Amino acid sequence: MTLLPAPPVGGHALPLARDLVLHGDRTALVTSDGELSYRELATRVEDMARRLGPERRLVLLPGANTVGALVVHLAALSAGHAVLLVPGDHPEAAAALTAAYDPDVVVHPEAVGEWRVEERRPASAHTLHPDLALLLSTSGSTGSPKLVRLSYENLQANAESIATYLAIRDTDRAATTLPMHYCYGLSVIHSHLLRGAGLVMTGLSVADACFWDLFRTAGATALAGVPYTFDLLDRIGFAEMDLPRLRYVTQAGGRLAPERVRHYAELGARRGWDLFVMYGQTEATARMAYLPPALAAEHPGAIGVPVPGGSFRLEPVEDASHADGAGELVYSGPNVMLGYAHTPDDLALGRTVDALRTGDLARRTEHGLYEIVGRRSRFLKIAGLRIDPQRIEAVLERHGLAALCSGDDEGLALAVVRAAGWDERRIRRSLVDECGLPARAVHVHLLPELPRLPTGKPDYQAVRALNRPAETPLPGGDGTPDDLCALYARLLDRPDVTPDSSFVSLGGDSLSYVEMSLHLEQRLGKLPPNWHTTPIGELERRAAPHRDGDRTRWRSVETSVVLRAVAIVCVVGSHIRLFEIRGGAHLLLAVAGFNFARFLLSSPERGERTRRTARSIARIAVPTMAWTAFALLISDDYDLSNLLLVHNALWPEDMGTGIHLWFVEALVYILLALTVLLAVPAVHRLEQRSPYGLPVALAGLGLLTRYELLGLPARAHITDAVTVFWLFALGWAAAQSRTAPQRLLVTIAALAAVPGFFPGEPRRELFVMAGFCLLVWFPTLPSVHRVNQAAGLLAGSSLAIYLTHWQIYPVFDGLSKHLALVVSLAFGIGYASAVRRLVQQVTALRANRGADSLRRGAEGGGRCRAGREP
Repeated sequence: MTLLPAPPVGGHALPLARDLVLHGDRTALVTSDGELSYRELATRVEDMARRLGPERRLVLLPGANTVGALVVHLAALSAGHAVLLVPGDHPEAAAALTAAYDPDVVVHPEAVGEWRVEERRPASAHTLHPDLALLLSTSGSTGSPKLVRLSYENLQANAESIATYLAIRDTDRAATTLPMHYCYGLSVIHSHLLRGAGLVMTGLSVADACFWDLFRTAGATALAGVPYTFDLLDRIGFAEMDLPRLRYVTQAGGRLAPERVRHYAELGARRGWDLFVMYGQTEATARMAYLPPALAAEHPGAIGVPVPGGSFRLEPVEDASHADGAGELVYSGPNVMLGYAHTPDDLALGRTVDALRTGDLARRTEHGLYEIVGRRSRFLKIAGLRIDPQRIEAVLERHGLAALCSGDDEGLALAVVRAAGWDERRIRRSLVDECGLPARAVHVHLLPELPRLPTGKPDYQAVRALNRPAETPLPGGDGTPDDLCALYARLLDRPDVTPDSSFVSLGGDSLSYVEMSLHLEQRLGKLPPNWHTTPIGELERRAAPHRDGDRTRWRSVETSVVLRAVAIVCVVGSHIRLFEIRGGAHLLLAVAGFNFARFLLSSPERGERTRRTARSIARIAVPTMAWTAFALLISDDYDLSNLLLVHNALWPEDMGTGIHLWFVEALVYILLALTVLLAVPAVHRLEQRSPYGLPVALAGLGLLTRYELLGLPARAHITDAVTVFWLFALGWAAAQSRTAPQRLLVTIAALAAVPGFFPGEPRRELFVMAGFCLLVWFPTLPSVHRVNQAAGLLAGSSLAIYLTHWQIYPVFDGLSKHLALVVSLAFGIGYASAVRRLVQQVTALRANRGADSLRRGAEGGGRCRAGREP
């Protein structure tokens, strides 16, 4: 990589953040709780800067539209620190970037208005280039390790440029309608602070009546929005609102249709405010072009002219057949980034780019305005998401659908050859789920054949001309990065997947882990031991050299998956008395502890861990209670105590049918206890500092109850949550073992504690010990594709099989024990599948209700929520 000379920088601090006090007693911030002057804001910033210390460090900050987040951001930049600004509403992304960049300081939002500064080290562990001020992601909330490196000069120059062409006055007040971690939202903040103007700090949506109450009360003069914001404005009757102080409205973040631009430009002319249509990218700090308001109605399809201090040039593109001198738009200016960062080592780099190749094809009109005519890569940007039409075609092809995909930044146009079982709604719905696009942006057209040019090539212009609304696709299976991203998006219900995402960063848990690992193994062959923390793109690269050779020969399978499958078969088979291999439920407890550490503790954020564990408990308890309620109707096996999951807690000595659900009760109790324990800030910090030491210590405490050393009342020894907790804790410690001595210690503890736990049952003890040793020392096992499929199906349904087999196998036991085993397993698999489908439907229903509620709130108003800081 060739390093270009760094531009001159006037000191290693951001002037607009350092000079707040110069604006005196002018109002800086307005919130629902009151106002804050520039002098008061400067004092808070200075106090926080002292807390951050004099040593230059990398500070990770979750961006939020709150006074607390803004104070930390300004303090760090005024004191010369480098800020890694991450999404404030997306803990998984924050966790992924924390793991990738190992910041020196991590700022955690805690109670209302409170922020905890976690100082990981007094001096930076990284070499930070003197010009480096800010790191931003280009991929929204995905937690991608690819970041944009911005300098102090970039931030200051871009704020100056925006303040100039918007003619921002110190009497202006802008509402924070966009999140601070988004470059557009951040540019609104910086440019107004630069001019001593006010900010109306709020996290409320423009669809919320309370937003407009605050907007009017604060005397706001400026409103910023992306295309979707304008959809909401249409919905709530913005055109009829009385906003006497509104002076200008800005739009960026994607293309607004020309007719919408014209509509809002004319509306502004009637109501006394200006519309500024803008064009930019994170790589240019925020803005590269703006369309003067006087030209918006006449030239609504243009992006306008370069911002002050910037310039454009058009470079010829060989594969672009556009007339009128169109070429790739290249931008130069003082706001062009230093370059990208992919790893912490890149933080030491200076300037590596001197101009920004936008990837957009543009032309310069006879009026001197620039106009985007296409994309070099065919990528579209819809609702803030980058969509590759070629990927959409490939996804549909894997479902046996021949399709052509085109469109613009308003939405996709899909021409699909009719196929049995597929209608417009099903195709549209699947694409909505796949790409996270709003249904209104996807238009499906079922045709007898695809439109083609006389040469036989696809006629994309004809596809665009179809453009009638409808819905969209699902993933398939060729193991390419796009295919894997599609797979992750569908299985984890996440629209924000990129090749830099990992299973853990996307919030995957032990219940989705099995299904994901099987699909990946089918596509890629052997999986690396830590595939769940490996970025998707890296997974594909590792598998590419030997994927074809592995596709028909040996595969690998996760040991935890095998153990879950074998354990549940042994549990059911032993209960039927087809064979006697007991200990499966206790082995499953150790596996549960192992997966608890790998998934539920994968986020460093205390609140997110609590939410994940609560969701996991619900996914265990709710299906259990539902099946128990059904069992109450058809048998006398259970009573109300079983339904409420308290039977073994109330009657630990009862060895009748009521004991059947002991495993579920024990697991729920353990997870609840650990949720409460790890929610304590001091314990949370201890686990962060000593992820191996804490579970080892807890296992030691658990062994006190295993050996009855605490003087507790006599209990049903092997079915009580208190006396089996040590198995869970050792599984947890096994997952956190990073060295051979650590694994050896955990293994010795298990081999010492299991003997004697099942008196007179040496085979049971041997089974548990053997399974535990495999879990600790062999992360994967050799296998073949069919075995992997069977293991994954059984492992993913193990809870449902455990729940239902008690009522299923007696029906067939008299006919054949082998039949009873097969039917019990099959029924459990079916129950698990039904539960998953129901959860998906409920989730979709809740999302729809949430959207309806949002609409009703926008239309009807109602009581305002307190706009306090989270």
